[in-house]
Amino acid sequence: MTTVRRGLPRTRGGEAWPPAGVVVAGAEVSATALADERAVEMENAAPSAPTAAGSISSSPSSASGVEKAAPMVGGEAKSISVSADPARDVPGAAAAGSALRRGLPRIAGGEPWPPAGAAPVLMTTPAAPAVEGSAAVAPSAASASTIEASAATAATPATAASSSAPMSAGAPAATGSALRRGLPRVAGGEPWPPAGTAAAVSAGAVTDPSATGATEVAAVAPAATAGVAAAPSTAVAARPDVSAPLPFTRTVWNGSAPRHIAAEPAPSKLRPTWTQALGGLFAAAGLAVLAGAAIVLVRAFLSLPFMQDFLTAYPGEYHLPAGAPVGIPGWIGWQHFFNIFLMTLIIRSGLRVRTEKRPTAFWTPRGNPKGKISLTLWFHQGLDLLWIVNGVIFVVLLFATGQWMRIVPTSWDVFPNALSAALQYVSFDWPTENGWVNYNSLQQLAYFTIVFLAAPVAIVTGFRMSGLWPKKAEGLSKAYPIEVARALHFPTMLFFVAFIIVHVALVLLTGMLRNLNHMFAAQDAVTWTGFWVFVLSLVVIAGGWFAARPLVLAPIAKVFGQVSGR
Repeated sequence: MTTVRRGLPRTRGGEAWPPAGVVVAGAEVSATALADERAVEMENAAPSAPTAAGSISSSPSSASGVEKAAPMVGGEAKSISVSADPARDVPGAAAAGSALRRGLPRIAGGEPWPPAGAAPVLMTTPAAPAVEGSAAVAPSAASASTIEASAATAATPATAASSSAPMSAGAPAATGSALRRGLPRVAGGEPWPPAGTAAAVSAGAVTDPSATGATEVAAVAPAATAGVAAAPSTAVAARPDVSAPLPFTRTVWNGSAPRHIAAEPAPSKLRPTWTQALGGLFAAAGLAVLAGAAIVLVRAFLSLPFMQDFLTAYPGEYHLPAGAPVGIPGWIGWQHFFNIFLMTLIIRSGLRVRTEKRPTAFWTPRGNPKGKISLTLWFHQGLDLLWIVNGVIFVVLLFATGQWMRIVPTSWDVFPNALSAALQYVSFDWPTENGWVNYNSLQQLAYFTIVFLAAPVAIVTGFRMSGLWPKKAEGLSKAYPIEVARALHFPTMLFFVAFIIVHVALVLLTGMLRNLNHMFAAQDAVTWTGFWVFVLSLVVIAGGWFAARPLVLAPIAKVFGQVSGR
């Protein structure tokens, strides 16, 4: 019999686990060897004093310490002396219950717990009547009374056959307290440890020290298990209070992946709260106050004499070169609509590419499996190609018809006139709108920047980040790193968005009907024709916005390659 090694406590500051006294019940001794040993002892044992109804007595002065009942041999009762050798009766403890199932180790890389050979210990049921054939032990050194089982007791319904109660002097002490059962080792299993497991108390704590050679304690099975009631015994050690469960914090998860425990969703940062809404109102009010202050200051500044002279010399526009065309042809209106349509979808798909973490579909070019990209990126790059084609056509027609003189500066006076126009816009005393003949210098610089500066930057940076960039051109890639392209591409898109917002606002605020007729009806008149064409173009753009999804894009993409879900 080996005492189980005690490990870490179950609670902070508690006692080591398992409780002191838990032993390993060995099962290595075969049942045949046990039978042979008992047969030899029965033959060599001295006949005991006759007792009524075959009862067996055990006293502190007995030389054998604890005696066990034996069957009748030749008409007289034989008593078997229990040997002090623990190895002799170890199988008895193993017979009391099956070996404990071994679980996870207590420490990383250690042996499974509990150790090999540990078995449940059957403990004595207190306050139960003694029966024939059961063993009695002196409760203490001061108590030397003999416990006898009478025939009348054996005749009661609670009495069972003595042979059905397995006893072993080498088993753990029956007087130990039952171990508190905790959580099951597997989901839906029985609580752990198994029912009937008890803490074994050392022999020295329960045996009369004055007895000669008394070093073992008999382990008697509970009446509910073996059908035998044990004799009442005096409590040897104070039993711990097991009514309240021990605190437990789970540190190991079942399975290879942690469970997803439903928790209350954290408040979204995108969802505005009343404090954020109030802060937004204060911010808007502050901007309104600053705008009002700027208007007042600029108006006061322009009322000064030298500024009046400046506005007279530079009214906001300069004369175009001789031969500059007058009016806006229809092809510019169509190019303008295509540009708006493509730019809207390009901005939408570009933002989707930046925020998309797990694409729903992928596109692979034919003959190049390594060129697989997301369907959203394919759509974005396809729109870029169409936008480039539309831009090339626009620039060619621009120079072929002489319309380039309307958006390309041809005099250095463009800069002071642009400053004059900007001050007039801020003061809300806006310059005269005459776009059918000539744009003001601020418009001219803005259009020139969009067509000849921002658009080429967007094309060059997008080409560097696309799959069309030659991978083998190491020298070119080193001279033009992809990090530079990424650092410029997104700010260029933001510049386009800002231009569109300001441009649309000024179109609507500086003569909406006339300006819409210039851009969408190719006529210089104040009618509703251009307005309804503009509304129709908005409907088409909105339809393209909502149609830009995998369900619609996948059939189109299959014409140019393969579409897959992964």
